[in-house]
Amino acid sequence: MDGDRVERLFAEYERQRGAMADMQRRMSEISVTVTSPRREVSVTVGQNGVLTGIDFPSGAHKRLTTADLTRLVMAAYTEAKEKALDQAAELLAPSLPAGIDARGLVRGSTDSLMPAQPRFPESVRELLMKGRSTS
Repeated sequence: MDGDRVERLFAEYERQRGAMADMQRRMSEISVTVTSPRREVSVTVGQNGVLTGIDFPSGAHKRLTTADLTRLVMAAYTEAKEKALDQAAELLAPSLPAGIDARGLVRGSTDSLMPAQPRFPESVRELLMKGRSTS
């Protein structure tokens, strides 16, 4: 291997490493706040939908039953989490191979990584099916 090729490979490695570090930084900066329609509660989540804050921006929450306040907190949390996961998927998508569902991946689904049917050219699929029928 010549020195120029090694230098190019090393430069490409450094470029990819820098891009990954930048993506990690941007992912760690994800923060989404959702406020209930009547401003009873605001919920903030970070990367991966981790709850990072709950705030009661007005005194409106004092007039609610525990069940109603719980419902509002959970609704705001769910919306904020989905938005945060969508942001993470948008950041991750450009670095994934074609055919990988970034939204599913950040939500824990591995279906796009390991599809039920592997992707083979038709000729390979036919060859594999012939092998199954002869055994």
